[in-house]
Amino acid sequence: MADRFEVIEAGQSGRRRWVGLVVVVAVVLVPVVGLIASREPEPRPPEAASAPIRSLTRVESPPNVLQVPPRAKGGDELIEVVFPHGVRAEVRYPAELDLAGMGSRPFQGVWIEGTYRQFVAPYGGEIEVTRGGEPIRSYAPHVTLWPRQAGSGANGQVLLFAFGKWRLAMYERGQGLTFDQRIAVARQVSGRVTKDGYLVLSDQGTVRLAEPGDTVQDNPVGPQLWFGGSVREMVALVPTPGCKKNARMPFVIDGRGSPAESVCRGDVQVAVTGPPRFRKTAIDGIRVTLNR
Repeated sequence: MADRFEVIEAGQSGRRRWVGLVVVVAVVLVPVVGLIASREPEPRPPEAASAPIRSLTRVESPPNVLQVPPRAKGGDELIEVVFPHGVRAEVRYPAELDLAGMGSRPFQGVWIEGTYRQFVAPYGGEIEVTRGGEPIRSYAPHVTLWPRQAGSGANGQVLLFAFGKWRLAMYERGQGLTFDQRIAVARQVSGRVTKDGYLVLSDQGTVRLAEPGDTVQDNPVGPQLWFGGSVREMVALVPTPGCKKNARMPFVIDGRGSPAESVCRGDVQVAVTGPPRFRKTAIDGIRVTLNR
């Protein structure tokens, strides 16, 4: 109670009066507090622990990640995927990996009048770019320019593309694109969303999307699908013609500062990072079959 009153020292008689007042208030408040407490609902009994229902845990997915329902086959799961260049594939993996639950995002490199840039799907969606602010300008109804993000290192301003539910970021580096180049990529790159939710990109004019097998500074920049990314575990599926001879580890995997491994499944590289058990299970168990 003391913090609710200003106590002014005014001699012994003043102190006695204040003490008497405090005693009276305390006598009145005690039964009142008891009455209020008696009206509070009783605490709920603890609920019995149960195993998480995976189909429910997948509902609350990050806004820029696609989770598709898998099919069970023995101890494995199968999912149908579509790469950003429109090629479909079947991915089979040990159920414990839960690739479907990790969800996938598209990646795609692009040349704009000879200048290389890349489309990256921010894991957390547009809020990672916008921070709740306002764009600098618009280049098309679905393309906006945003300020350089704090702590983004060498990255500069950001072009944000909206294709259906998907948000793709193009981070500027160095001198940045010219106004005409920004207009070109805004107008000449199109995106459509398949019935199962995957993003497929197409190009025209002076803009060229990187193809499977293309590299920049020894890093693969063609169409890819990334699984996970917010935690240590991550898997990248990288279509690579002549994979066993031409595969290069994608930077998104070996640039995370954790051990990384890769293996070729036909013309698709499977690149993995994460704890040892996860890496071994993924390298040994993931199978990819392209639908040609």
